[in-house]
Amino acid sequence: MNVVGGLALYFVIWWITLFAVLPFGIRSQHETGDVVEGTEPGAPILPGLLKKAAVTSVIAAVIFAGVWYVWVTYDI
Repeated sequence: MNVVGGLALYFVIWWITLFAVLPFGIRSQHETGDVVEGTEPGAPILPGLLKKAAVTSVIAAVIFAGVWYVWVTYDI
């Protein structure tokens, strides 16, 4: 696996992992009872995107390390 292929694979793993991590810990305006007029009641309060991006990066790195290990070990 070359560097460009590794980066592309990491990006794909990161993006898929992001979609899995996004719903964690989300509370909607409706659930908290603090609906701002003119917004969707299901809109999240404090989505924490930077924290989720960091968590996604760590999880994606672990998954990528496993994929890379299998790739190198079995010479795929």
